[in-house]
Amino acid sequence: MALSPQGAVTGVHPVSARHFVRLKLRMMANSFRGQGWRIAIFLSGIVIGGWFAASGFTLLALPGLLGSPQMAGIAGALGGAMLVIGWLLLPLIFFGVDETLDPARFALLPLSRRTLLTGLLAAALVGVPAAATLLATAGLVLSSWALGGWVAGLFAALGIVAGLLLCVTASRAVTSAFANMLRSRKVRDLAAILLAVCAALLGPLQVAVLSAAERADWDQLAVIARVLSWTPIAAPYTIGLDVADGRAWAVPLKLLITAVAIGALLRWWSASLESAMLGTVNVGTEAQAQPAIGGSATAQLFPRVLGWLPRDRYGALVAREARYWWRDTRRRANLITFAVVGIFVPVTVNLGSEGLASGSVGLSASPVLVSLSMVFVGVVAAVTPANQFGWDGSAYAANVIAGVPGRLELRARVVAFSLYVAPLLVVIAVILAFFRQEVGWIGVLAGSLFAAYGSGLAVTLYVSILSPYALPESTNPFAMNSGAGVAKSAQVLLAMVIGSVLALPMVIATALFGDVWLWLALPVGLAYGLGALAVGIRLAGDELDRRMPELLVAITPRR
Repeated sequence: MALSPQGAVTGVHPVSARHFVRLKLRMMANSFRGQGWRIAIFLSGIVIGGWFAASGFTLLALPGLLGSPQMAGIAGALGGAMLVIGWLLLPLIFFGVDETLDPARFALLPLSRRTLLTGLLAAALVGVPAAATLLATAGLVLSSWALGGWVAGLFAALGIVAGLLLCVTASRAVTSAFANMLRSRKVRDLAAILLAVCAALLGPLQVAVLSAAERADWDQLAVIARVLSWTPIAAPYTIGLDVADGRAWAVPLKLLITAVAIGALLRWWSASLESAMLGTVNVGTEAQAQPAIGGSATAQLFPRVLGWLPRDRYGALVAREARYWWRDTRRRANLITFAVVGIFVPVTVNLGSEGLASGSVGLSASPVLVSLSMVFVGVVAAVTPANQFGWDGSAYAANVIAGVPGRLELRARVVAFSLYVAPLLVVIAVILAFFRQEVGWIGVLAGSLFAAYGSGLAVTLYVSILSPYALPESTNPFAMNSGAGVAKSAQVLLAMVIGSVLALPMVIATALFGDVWLWLALPVGLAYGLGALAVGIRLAGDELDRRMPELLVAITPRR
């Protein structure tokens, strides 16, 4: 770039998608310098992605190689649909979304929205998840080629590329829009409903697939696959198989369905991109409508529902954390996610296919299986704050300077978090008891939940201190640094496994004591969970006192 004698800018090169890709690769390379643990995490992600790609490739290619068009159609439609749904929900629930290129960093640059959208999409296609998805779905190319020749394989290749664009675009649009909604407290309930509806779609699909698989009713699965193949989530993954089956007329229609879906998702993403760049949402009228809060500064810190808290350091920490869990978008997103997963997972896991087929509502699962599902839900609730210090970032320095004792810090954080989670656990127990049509089982369900919750929290406190990681300075609550998604998944998985093992005595007691356990489960479960949590706070608090400086360095974002 240079200036002409008249002062005009000359020699300006237009910005294209390749500039965003090069910028992302350079930022990723710079983030690895002197960070051996990041390199290890990235390599772990490549190994996991390679395993997923190899497994998916084999499952999708095998039906065609065996000469079974019906099985190939089922694998293509159902596999493609589950892949797209996974790209939609997993970033919200588990992995987050890689925002090495944060849209907010481009706010002051003279870039058109189309240029920015194209560049961010191209950068999103560069990474382990996208590469693993493309390699996994490449099995459809081999399957279509085996069934219909090279022409079918060529169209299948076109379809998997379109499917990858659909997956990445859907993931970015949903996370960006959901993050935008979470910035406004006025629409947080709407955001929760939208996520609940998306998660609810997995339940009927899972039950239908398992029901057909149990009875080996491949004709029923074929009907489901044909219906899904005309929806955007499976259309691109079945065009090669359509050519192989002599239905070439369906190819342009399915490509049109896919193109319309991608265009609508890009338009949706574009609409939320401006607020993501600014990091704000229009809350002027909402702020004006808030009444003035009277009283002293101390009284304003404590919400009315927490008026019972002591006016000391412990009470202030609990009040602060309680406000953060409701106002901070990252924490609120995790609460909403658990509320959805905690209700739908036990129902869909324990729902018997025979009961569904016969029209009954009850659950056919055994008491031990139900107790195991409750342990799973309780541990999922407990691992939610596995990176609780990472959410604070450099703001945690205030606690370090003030010398807040580790046990006091952790006890306050646990109490604030439990103010939201404990009522949800009770609601989950009541809902599942309703579906079982056995009210007497509420104590067993709640006891297993609270025992697993306390055990899981004891482990999670340690994990949050020993392996914290910094989060990007982004307004997107689902944003992750490159490779941090693997760190988050490994961290959560470790805490879940250990917490589940610690809670297994509740499952064993359910199998051994029979009807007597209906009366003992709740008090024993509460005592077990509180005891495990007390031990965890004591031990992890001492560890926090020793590692405060190292923890602060680990959670401070690198600029």
